[in-house]
Amino acid sequence: MKKIKLLISGGGTGGHIFPAVAIANAVKEKYPESEITFVGAKGRMEMEKVPAAGYVIHGLWISGLQRSMDWRNLLLPFKLISSLWRSFILVRKYKPDVTVGVGGYASGPLNFMASSLGVPLLLQEQNSFPGLTNKLLKGKAKRICVAYPNMERFFDEKKLVLTGNPIRQDLLKEVDQAKAYQHFGLDPNKRTILIIGGSLGARSVNQAIEKALDLIDPNLSQILWQTGKSFQAKEGVFEWGKRTIFIQRMEYAYAIADLVISRAGALSISELSALAKAVIFVPLPSAAEDHQTKNAQSLVESGAAYICADSEVSEKLMPMALDLLSQPNELAKLKKEISAFARPNAAQEILHTLESIIE
Repeated sequence: MKKIKLLISGGGTGGHIFPAVAIANAVKEKYPESEITFVGAKGRMEMEKVPAAGYVIHGLWISGLQRSMDWRNLLLPFKLISSLWRSFILVRKYKPDVTVGVGGYASGPLNFMASSLGVPLLLQEQNSFPGLTNKLLKGKAKRICVAYPNMERFFDEKKLVLTGNPIRQDLLKEVDQAKAYQHFGLDPNKRTILIIGGSLGARSVNQAIEKALDLIDPNLSQILWQTGKSFQAKEGVFEWGKRTIFIQRMEYAYAIADLVISRAGALSISELSALAKAVIFVPLPSAAEDHQTKNAQSLVESGAAYICADSEVSEKLMPMALDLLSQPNELAKLKKEISAFARPNAAQEILHTLESIIE
């Protein structure tokens, strides 16, 4: 096999996009002549992130059903017809050996059309509770790569392959800590809390941190705080640490973090496990079927992480974090336990599954 012709579809959040790019990178590394094209939803973040990673992406006019009564729901049948027709054209144009669906709006019409035209489908499910698109496509899939055990509750057990979630390989590279502290303008002699709210930000966490800044002793501790675009606050370096809208060099941020406060998205959990970081998870309560809580619960039950309910962050989050930061033995225990959940070779395992489908 000299090359693979591949269509990868899905997106909407970093939790879908970054695994998709990691799969593409694994294919390109082994088969440099491969033809890889992405399909996303117009107006969603994949239309920006995928080209930045060096890949071509086509956009479908597609979105989800609004949960409230909304006039935009009237457009859904027209969007679906448009996306199916566009998908038909793309499949006929690129003639892929296989398609990969990572979840998200665009994955539905593209993979439905591709499988209807005889193209084999591999699904990649990041969460412990599957998204709607993957549940709808499960009957058409040849293989379903999952990140959690016991997924036979949702999918045909014969199709399941436990691979873990692909993560950004640059995060696994060795980092010069001194350079990382200098990059952010932080003090290497202080313990550091990294606060990340996911690719779209976390309003409740941001509000709780801002309210509790005076609890931080600037002589002992500091925070590196990624707020996301939705939180209007001044960026810069302060007595208590640094606040920024987006962290470009996440490998630097993880390298200096003694403790991480994070949403419990599947990709975040996979990265934090691979990097063996001590974590307090704050699951997003509005996530479908409360899947972020389910994502984090197995780690918490194994003593590999702490959890703080979103409804309790205002009172409990920062005191819990500062208390943990003062216990080096507990931090070390958390790092050891969470490393047991790491699957750093997930992208290569998914590539092997792709190869088996094609062969």
